Amino acid sequence: MKIRYIFPLVVGLGVLSGCEQNLLDTVPNDRISSDIFWKTERDAILASNGLYPALDGVNIFAIEGVTDISHVNQVFQVESNIEKGIHDALNSRPQTEWTSAYRGIRLANDFLANIDKVQTTNTALIARLKGEARTLRAYQYTKLVGLFGDVPLVTTTIGIEEGRTLKRASSAQIWDFVLKELTEAANDLPAAQTDKGRITKGAALALKARAALWAGRYQEAADAAKAVIDSKTYALYSSYANLFSYAAENNSEVILDKQFIKDTYSNNVFASMGPYSQRTANNTYVPTKALVDAYPMANGKDITDPTSGFDPKNPYANRDPRLRASIFVQGDDLPDGKKFDPRPTSGTADAIGNTYLATSTGFVLKKYINKEDLTTGGNCGINIVLLRYAEVLLTYAEAKIELNQIDATVYDAINQIRQRADVKLPALATGLSQAQLRDVVRKERLLELAFEGLRLFDIRRWKTAEKTMVGDVYGMTYADGADLKTIQIASFTRVFDPAKHYLWPIPQKERELNPELTQNSGW
Repeated sequence: MKIRYIFPLVVGLGVLSGCEQNLLDTVPNDRISSDIFWKTERDAILASNGLYPALDGVNIFAIEGVTDISHVNQVFQVESNIEKGIHDALNSRPQTEWTSAYRGIRLANDFLANIDKVQTTNTALIARLKGEARTLRAYQYTKLVGLFGDVPLVTTTIGIEEGRTLKRASSAQIWDFVLKELTEAANDLPAAQTDKGRITKGAALALKARAALWAGRYQEAADAAKAVIDSKTYALYSSYANLFSYAAENNSEVILDKQFIKDTYSNNVFASMGPYSQRTANNTYVPTKALVDAYPMANGKDITDPTSGFDPKNPYANRDPRLRASIFVQGDDLPDGKKFDPRPTSGTADAIGNTYLATSTGFVLKKYINKEDLTTGGNCGINIVLLRYAEVLLTYAEAKIELNQIDATVYDAINQIRQRADVKLPALATGLSQAQLRDVVRKERLLELAFEGLRLFDIRRWKTAEKTMVGDVYGMTYADGADLKTIQIASFTRVFDPAKHYLWPIPQKERELNPELTQNSGW
C-alpha cells in the first residue's frame, strides 16, 4: 500500500516548538502536541510519513522547461525569463525550489531531532526510519547544489535568529556530507519496503550514484551504481511506452517515486502538461525540435545521416520508439481517441496559433498523460518517478567512461537500455573511443530521461548549456502544400551567459532575511 502522508502533523509539531510555555499548559485541539507525541512506534512511522510530501513532484517539468529540449509555452510565465536569460534574484522559480528544498530539510532535521524519544526496543525500526530521513534530506541537498552551488548546510533544528546568520557551505563540503549520509543510511535500509514509495537501500545507493556523478567523483558514482546493479533488485521494465502509465506503477524499474492517490493526494500533470484539446490541459512546457530531432531512426542512424532512410515528409516513421512513447507528434492518438494534429492549418483545437494555450512548437509531452485522467486532469493519481534503474545504468556507464575504465560492462549497461524489449535499437559498435562513448552516453541520457527533471543538471555539469541554450527556438516541420515549413517561436531568443547562468541566483528574499548569504557570481 502507499504511504499515507500526514504533513500537517509534522508542521504542527514544528510550529509548537516556538510557543511560549504558558500556551502549552493545555493541549491544543487543532494539532498534536509534542508533549503527547514521539511516544510509540506508530508515532515514529506517522511522523516519517510526513517527510515524503517534500519530494519533487510536477515541479520537475518546470525545471526541465528551461532547458534546450523544452520551451515555456506561455511567455508570461516566470520560467520564460530564465529561457531568455533575463531572470534575476526576484524570479519566483528559484525561490520556489529553494523554499521547497529547505522545507524538506527542516522536516528531516526535526524528525531526526525527536525520533530517539520514541520508547521502543525495536532498534531496527528506528534505524530504518532514520535512514529514510537522512536519504530524503540528502535528496534535497543534491538538488540545491545542482541549482545554486554553495548553499547553507543545516543538519539540526534551528530557530529564526540562527537562520538569519547562516553562511553558505562550499559545494565540496555538501557533497562530502551527502555521500557520507547516503553511505551510512544505505546500511540501515532494507532492499524492499512493505509500504510502496518508502526509501530503500537501493534508493539511497542510486541517489549516491547520482550525487557522486554530479560532483564529478566518478569512482564513487561507478561503485554506488554497481552496488545497485549487483543487488539484482531492479530490472528494466519491458515496455518503455507504458513505463509512465497507471498499469506500470511500482514496476521493477522504479527505485524512487513520489506516490499520489486520486481524490486524496493528487497532482495535476494531465492538466498542466497534456494537449490543449484534451479538456482541461494546457501544455505548460512543450518539447522542442532539438529534442525530437535527436531521436535516431530505428536503425540507430541519426536523421542527418544521408543513409538513415529519414523522410522529411514523413518525419516520425521508423524512428527510435522512445520518440512516440515520450512525445505527441502529428498523427498520434489522443486520450479522447481523436488524432493529434497541431499544424497551423489543421483547424483543430491543438493547432499552433489557435490559442496561446495550445502547443507553440507542435509537440506535447506524452509521458504521464494517461486516458484515465481525461475527465479529471487536475486530479491525477499517477506517481512521479524520481529515480529509476535506467538512470543507474547510464550513471555507471558515464562514470566508467570518464574514468577511462572502458570495458564490456560499459557497453552492456548502455545496450540494455537501447535494446529494451519495445525499443530494440542496434547494439553499439565495439571499439569506440572515450570521446565517442562520452557522446553516446550523453545522448542516451537525453533520449531515455527526457522530461524527467534531469536535463538542466546535465547540461550544467557538462558545461554545454552555453551552446545549446542560445538562439531561436524551433518546433515541428510540416507540409504546406508542396512546401515544408518549420515552426519558429516568434520574437523569442534564448540567451545564456556562461559567466553567470550555470547557477541560479540566491533568491533575493533569502538574502534580505539573512544578510550573511552571499550572491553567486554575476548576479
